[in-house]
Amino acid sequence: MNELKGRIALISGAASGIGRASALLFARHGAAVAIADLDVATGPAIAGQIESEGGRAIFVPVDVSCAVDCRRAVEDTVTAFGRVDILFNNAGIIHRATVVDASEAEWDRVISVNLKSVFLLSKYAIPVMAGSGGGTIINTASGWGLIGGRKAASYCASKGAVVLLTKAMALDHAPQNIRVNCICPGDTDTPMLRQEADQLGRPIGTFLAEAAHRPLGRIGTPEDIAQAALFLASPASAFVTGIALVVDGGGLAG
Repeated sequence: MNELKGRIALISGAASGIGRASALLFARHGAAVAIADLDVATGPAIAGQIESEGGRAIFVPVDVSCAVDCRRAVEDTVTAFGRVDILFNNAGIIHRATVVDASEAEWDRVISVNLKSVFLLSKYAIPVMAGSGGGTIINTASGWGLIGGRKAASYCASKGAVVLLTKAMALDHAPQNIRVNCICPGDTDTPMLRQEADQLGRPIGTFLAEAAHRPLGRIGTPEDIAQAALFLASPASAFVTGIALVVDGGGLAG
């Protein structure tokens, strides 16, 4: 349980879902964690839970689409812990609509939160990592960043871009000993998945049952995805960079 002992992790979208599960898991494996999120009610509680379990954590309120907030999130992490070793760009939203039905504002918001945030947080974290000898960046993409999905045009566009941004960053920053990878989750039982059912006007039970139609016969849990993130954050993946790791219960297998 010490794969990340002494490491410093900054995780966006860490107040719920995959981000929350990853923050708790990283802390239990020895990392100090900066909880970055807009949720000023839940975020501090996650940091408090980590500290109650003997770990180190801070809460950093951040709008990941805002450059000033992203720079401050990195600066606050460095002030609290001295550096940033792991950046997990996990914050994300979804708007279920075609390009005809989506408004320009809805399109822009999805692209800003899902894609621009990866650019901004990485922009400010990479110089810090390089100055301390390297680090690792993990980006949350999606299975729908590799194949298309119906009524999710802005989401698919943003996640497909995250996959290729990950590869470009891996090439650019390997000389600085910075590894960059992304995770492509399948349907995972998070608040965002349940919001999809609401957006589509579907009964939640039916929606989740249909999402479980994959070889392993279930949807993912936040903890499933957190374990993949732990692998990419840890020395176990020391020779891994530029990959899109699919974690979807076999949904894209065939």
